[in-house]
Amino acid sequence: MRFSLLLAILISALLSSGCASLSRPQPLVLITDFGNKDGAVSAMKGVAAAVDSRLMISDLTHDIPPYNIWEAAYRLQQTYKYWPKETVFVAVIDPGVGSARKSIVAKSNSGHYFIGPDNGLFTLVGDESGWNEVRVIDENAYRRKGSEDSYTFHGRDLYAFVGAQLAAGHLRFNGLGQIYPTAQMVRLGYQKAEISGNSIKGTLPVLDPNYGNAWSNISRSMLLTAYPKARKYRVVIQKGGRSFFTGTLPLVDTFAGVGKGAPLLYFNSLLNLSVALNQANFAERYGIKGGPEWTITVSPVK
Repeated sequence: MRFSLLLAILISALLSSGCASLSRPQPLVLITDFGNKDGAVSAMKGVAAAVDSRLMISDLTHDIPPYNIWEAAYRLQQTYKYWPKETVFVAVIDPGVGSARKSIVAKSNSGHYFIGPDNGLFTLVGDESGWNEVRVIDENAYRRKGSEDSYTFHGRDLYAFVGAQLAAGHLRFNGLGQIYPTAQMVRLGYQKAEISGNSIKGTLPVLDPNYGNAWSNISRSMLLTAYPKARKYRVVIQKGGRSFFTGTLPLVDTFAGVGKGAPLLYFNSLLNLSVALNQANFAERYGIKGGPEWTITVSPVK
């Protein structure tokens, strides 16, 4: 009885004194275009660890091509849904760092948090999940103490710092700034998957970087609902009106469904339609790259 009373008094004292939260911090996930050749990523992790050493900090990737906001937006969409609710994603692909562009923290309808510059980074997450609420971060009020004279490393001085405090429970989302209307968020334009006549048109957002497979945004459910019996498709891949690939391809479950070096259609790990060569590099052979300017059109063949 006496021990229980003493424990209750101790917990109450810790909470009332403003000591570190007794609750378990949420994961903190970082994505940048910094690479790992210098100390930039480590500096961000150090700032986060100084906020709360209990934080689990994970690298989504730091190999986004420099300034490539689109690819970062896709990698966020590819990954976020596999993390627990309340995970905090810090995204720093920020060619406008130090300019008038806004810094935001966004809560998705899926329950995840996203922190970074409002430059289109969160377009695809928003299109998939929708936004519960978005707030503008006051860059002067919430930045790391002692960083006031630094203008070009918001990843370290603002985003990692705020993200760590949010993940650790030291800051509350609704206290981070004024509400920002979602309609004002910067969006990246791209071709959404849509049925037109007897075809489906979509985007080739990215390549599978290790193998050169071309990933589309045409979902398995859309394709099979529209054409439940089709096993061959005419495929046209274009950029700016120029065709880079035209051919009739089989839809197979595995790469072994065709001979070595042969082209095929399959559903990737996200269950989106993709184009590949069995044990060869499709993108390299046909000069194809990923991005919102690339389109794919597929039509069933009897």
